[in-house]
Amino acid sequence: MADAIDLAAGVRSGLWSATALTRSALDRIARHDTLLNCFTHVRAEAALAEAGRVDASHARGEPVGPLAGVPFAVKNLFDVAGHTTLAGSRVLAGGAAATEDATAVARLRQAGAILLGMLNMDEFAYGFSTENAHYGTTGNPHDPSLIAGGSSGGSAAAVAAGLVALSLGSDTNGSIRVPASLCGVFGLKPTYGRLSRAGAFSLSASLDCVGPFARSVRDLALAYELMQGADPRDPVQAAQSCTGVFDPALAGLHEPPLSGGGMRVGVLQGWFRHGASDQALAATDSIAAALHASGATIAPVQLDDAAIARSAAFCITGAEAGTLHLPWLATRAGEYEPAVRDRLIAGAMMPAAVVIQAQRLRSRFRAQVAELFERVDLLLAPATPCAAVPHGQATMMLDGKPVSARANMGLYTQPISFAGLPVVTVPVQLATDRLPIGVQLIARPWAEGLALRVAAMLEWHGVAQCRPPDYG
Repeated sequence: MADAIDLAAGVRSGLWSATALTRSALDRIARHDTLLNCFTHVRAEAALAEAGRVDASHARGEPVGPLAGVPFAVKNLFDVAGHTTLAGSRVLAGGAAATEDATAVARLRQAGAILLGMLNMDEFAYGFSTENAHYGTTGNPHDPSLIAGGSSGGSAAAVAAGLVALSLGSDTNGSIRVPASLCGVFGLKPTYGRLSRAGAFSLSASLDCVGPFARSVRDLALAYELMQGADPRDPVQAAQSCTGVFDPALAGLHEPPLSGGGMRVGVLQGWFRHGASDQALAATDSIAAALHASGATIAPVQLDDAAIARSAAFCITGAEAGTLHLPWLATRAGEYEPAVRDRLIAGAMMPAAVVIQAQRLRSRFRAQVAELFERVDLLLAPATPCAAVPHGQATMMLDGKPVSARANMGLYTQPISFAGLPVVTVPVQLATDRLPIGVQLIARPWAEGLALRVAAMLEWHGVAQCRPPDYG
């Protein structure tokens, strides 16, 4: 599949129609999603009607938007008008249909994108594998016997498989970055508060972010640009909003969009290399080497409280999620997946003193991060400790010891979420690797533009690249 920018350009030039693009995408879904199980609902009739309206507007000479006719899909925790928001659960399945789209969904549709449907996820976004007891397991397009990651696994897998050009996910502790890593696509977790979360079902209000997946950096940047802006429906959105992040130079990529000259890059050590597989370390080191070759200064750096920050993030996530779910847990606990139910109950019972201490640590950790960004412009770390593991595998090896695979895929993402930092995850697949793995490009708050431009340079040089899978 061509990327979203090229697809939309073809619609605007008359090379193809939005209807043709939509039919083609629906055909791919029909042929391949029985194997991958990315979608929980496909809006075939509605999507074709929307595409027809784009084509009619274009025929009348009206502007049709920067994503005209581009097929996209969203994690099923985003509100879509006329549909019940499931959030991967049975608990919400009998609820009323949403009356309006989530803000992020609405802004992509306003840009001309065609919404094909809603995507599978871990129940209530509380997991890293997208093995859902209610809606099935999502397969990794590079090998359907392996996990796609989570909790936005359906979103990453649908893009990796070419079923859609763009998708939306959410990230609380790594739920965009982990599936982007395991499925080999680009993913953006923005600064906490940058993009509106209105209409997206929450897991942990003080950590949740929404963001896009794409097969190219320029698509990622454009989707991010289009979703920005103040939103009165999102009371926690930060006051800072930025436009102009989408660099027109990214649209052509006829030359490197950025030189590394003068840039200071820190490669996170300690916790962020502890337990990492040889593949994860090699991928991170290949990114560092490419940036060094472009003129950047590379240095090892530390975040001393990363392990404690991860533990505190676990506590805050559990407490906020447990409190949100307490009314349902009291009356409908049997409708939850057992592992999710037990974590939510534990979170609801967490002593207030623990949560207060975790929040105090957040202030201290953010100060450490701010001090580090006085010395560097960008940080590098693996996105996951290893590549995708088989479905149903309860454990993975970490420093020679078996640990929970479901809990530890977010080993390197959780401390970064705790500080609210923006991250672009770039896919790396070295010649010796059968599967892709991701590397986090971590910027200071509100500096998504820098991370996107560095990602574009790495993509242009072929160091970071979304490689189409052969899934049959």
